[in-house]
Amino acid sequence: MSPVLYYALPALGSYVMLSVFFLRRPRLLHTPWAPAFLPRLGAHRAGSGERLEHTMEAMENSMAQRSDFLELDCQLTRDGVVVVSHDENLSRQSGVNRDVSSLDFEELPLYKEELEVYFSPGHFAHGTDRRMVSLEDMFRRFPRMPMSVEVKAVNEELINKVAGLVRHFDRSEITIWASEKSSVMRKCRAANPEMPFAFTISRGLWLVLVYYLGLLPFVHIPERFFICFLPTIINRTYFPFSSPGLNKLAAVVSKCPSVPTQVIFWCLNEESDFEAAYGLGATGVITDYPTALRRYLDNHGRAAQAS
Repeated sequence: MSPVLYYALPALGSYVMLSVFFLRRPRLLHTPWAPAFLPRLGAHRAGSGERLEHTMEAMENSMAQRSDFLELDCQLTRDGVVVVSHDENLSRQSGVNRDVSSLDFEELPLYKEELEVYFSPGHFAHGTDRRMVSLEDMFRRFPRMPMSVEVKAVNEELINKVAGLVRHFDRSEITIWASEKSSVMRKCRAANPEMPFAFTISRGLWLVLVYYLGLLPFVHIPERFFICFLPTIINRTYFPFSSPGLNKLAAVVSKCPSVPTQVIFWCLNEESDFEAAYGLGATGVITDYPTALRRYLDNHGRAAQAS
């Protein structure tokens, strides 16, 4: 063994053990990254608790509440239009058992007159605007509004069209790639590497592991946003796993790690959860109710910013 390794390996091992026992929060090898916007208030599905999700009316309402960014989902129609829609199948949203990909954009049905708010069971959103919108129309209507665009499946045509629209409207710095799957994220990054991107589920679990092992200063972290569920909503409004035991474990290990990224908790709809998120040091919160979060930030702005 070389003299360097002879001394370096025990030192690294000691560092890891100390980090495990004392949960240190180092940032030694990371340089600060200045985002193009501060994501304090994010509107989930454009604010799906106050208006019908993903409609222009919902987006305008969120803009009126001074939302910092919109959280969106995208699908692709049969005629190649990127449409803002959470579901591929339209049964829940419109009552029509058809996939978005089986219809042309002009054939897409209207949303139902009311939709249940997923993260607030028993509560329903209403609105006068029931039309589905294209991502292009949204970019044109809100050219400088930051947005997180989630792609749910490996669909290279969809990914390339989203990347092209972002470039066309010159908004790479204010549009975030988001996906639960690392296989999808690799395609997204290849299509437009200029866009910041968020952790996938597997990368998020890796981050938590690296954090608890104390190895965070020694790894490269290209992700700019850590968008994760708040531990306190598990088993209350969010059930990521079918096993109650796994949900309890997730609530324990997912305490907000100190990482050199923007930490954003979702999807929070109650003031107690807003307070818990900012108390854990979150940069921002994604909510179905932008009016409620705006009220909280206006009343507790300094305290939230101090956290």
